[in-house]
Amino acid sequence: MDVNEVLQFVDQLVVERTGKHLDDLQRAVVEGTWQKQTYDDIAQKYHVTKNHVGDVAYQLWQLLSKELGEDVKKYNFRSVLERVHSKSSQNICIGTNHNFYLGSQILNQPNQKKEEINTNNQSKLLDYDLTLAPQIINFYNRETELDKLSDWIFNKNIRLISVLGLSGTGKTALVKRFVDLNLQEFEVIIWKSLKFPKSLDLMVYELLKISEPKLPESIEDKFKQLLTLLTNKKCLIIFDDLQNIFVSGQFAGQYQTDYLAYQKFFKIITEVEHQSSFILISQEQYSEMQCLDEDFYSMRSLELDGLYNIEIFQNLGLTQDEKWLQLIDLYEGNLFYLKDVIQLIKNVFGGKVDEFLAENSLVITQVINFYLTGLFNRLSPIEQKIVLHISKSEQFLSREDLRQSLSLSSMDLINGLQSLVQRYLIKRIEGDKVLFKLSPVFKEYVNYHILNTPDSF
Repeated sequence: MDVNEVLQFVDQLVVERTGKHLDDLQRAVVEGTWQKQTYDDIAQKYHVTKNHVGDVAYQLWQLLSKELGEDVKKYNFRSVLERVHSKSSQNICIGTNHNFYLGSQILNQPNQKKEEINTNNQSKLLDYDLTLAPQIINFYNRETELDKLSDWIFNKNIRLISVLGLSGTGKTALVKRFVDLNLQEFEVIIWKSLKFPKSLDLMVYELLKISEPKLPESIEDKFKQLLTLLTNKKCLIIFDDLQNIFVSGQFAGQYQTDYLAYQKFFKIITEVEHQSSFILISQEQYSEMQCLDEDFYSMRSLELDGLYNIEIFQNLGLTQDEKWLQLIDLYEGNLFYLKDVIQLIKNVFGGKVDEFLAENSLVITQVINFYLTGLFNRLSPIEQKIVLHISKSEQFLSREDLRQSLSLSSMDLINGLQSLVQRYLIKRIEGDKVLFKLSPVFKEYVNYHILNTPDSF
């Protein structure tokens, strides 16, 4: 196949799916990918951002995957099309109307397809409530994670997905980008925030009212109606800030008494057969993740770490771009930390990253301090003891090291370590012995804002 045949073939598939031909940028993505150009090459040629090209390409690969029945990505685009072309070459006929025949399937019936699309749009009423969904201005390099979400939801029909990690790792941005790219794939999309938690009864009522004109009185009947909705329509429901329904001062992921009903609700969502998906965004793992087996329950989790990408700093007024990766590494690629530190560097250091790094210290700004104080106060007393001890050590510590130094029972120590891992505040280092270390930023906070504060511990 030459590039013109490829463009014509892909255009036919896009028309089949959408009723519209490839636009200029889509054609550029197809042509550039076929010729092994990078997204950056395409972006420069068309005077758009690399991220925008990536978004357009992602949507195109998703569409082609559905039309061709196999997973299409940038790296395998050429091989997939050559294979499809080779298999169907005996059945392909290009006539005056440029009709493609792939096996027994006619690929070019645009008028018929447009009629089908119009009919489907009339019969499928879309109900979206994205009032509480944030607007994402910048999105950085999470294509692998987007692919995972797509695979779980569209190919594996996973019913409960958790997106987990500290604030600043891009959990909400990732999910919102997934929603923006896949609006047309769902009949109902609802984004709910638990920043100010509400009872399950009220939550179910709010989920139903967007698409159900008449609601039953009892919570049991409302729940049955919700399950019917999840079965009859392809729904995507997002709960953001799930950690706010968990108890502060106890181990991670323990539900507050007023919100215990959510625990049973999430379990039922994974057990009952339906075609919809829930995405839970949280800074803490919840108990179901530990006691439910993914082999038997329709659930998956996606844990996000920081982003090590210098695009974060572009157009922010900083100099010495060769130092950016050093700054990113210092603050663990956490966008929440970095955005505040960048503002500090601009205000105090004239935007000069090297002068900031010359201070040879990890600066905890007031904003970061406020956030980490909230995290520390959520810890159980056992977790606080463990954190305070680890923060004093320059070495990574094993369970035995901690057992010898702390007056904790074996059970309390193990449960405390597990809870800190579930909060993403300590990390395991695998080797002959399992060692534990604190997140560097959190360790700096504990050393200088807890241990050095009068009357603290």
